[in-house]
Amino acid sequence: MAEERELDLVEIAPTAKPPVCKIVDYQRFIYEQKKKEKEKKANATKVVVKEIRFGPNTDEHDYNFKLKHAINFLQDGNKVKAYVFFKGRTIIYKEKGAELLERLISDVEEYGTPEKSPTMEGRRMVVIIAPKKKKKK
Repeated sequence: MAEERELDLVEIAPTAKPPVCKIVDYQRFIYEQKKKEKEKKANATKVVVKEIRFGPNTDEHDYNFKLKHAINFLQDGNKVKAYVFFKGRTIIYKEKGAELLERLISDVEEYGTPEKSPTMEGRRMVVIIAPKKKKKK
């Protein structure tokens, strides 16, 4: 039948019992598949990670300012990478840094959840907070 119509016999679902085939123009078939793949990629959500930097002795006002930014980032659907950077001898205040990040986690609890607890990476103590999924109505 395919030869009569001068088209190609294309196997659509090889794993099905019996295998499913279709009579189509093969070049057009490939073109449409590529087009669908490209459309899927365009609709895929891209994960954006925003960074917020603290010092171990960050003041209350500065903390609140950065907290507002973190909340805005999470509401926009972005991940937040918050870290405390220890410069020079401030490395002795690791407990302060951990307290600061734990406080941040508890303050943004309704907007996002941490992917893991704060960890040290060199001279930084890092936590990544992912936004909570929005409920569809």
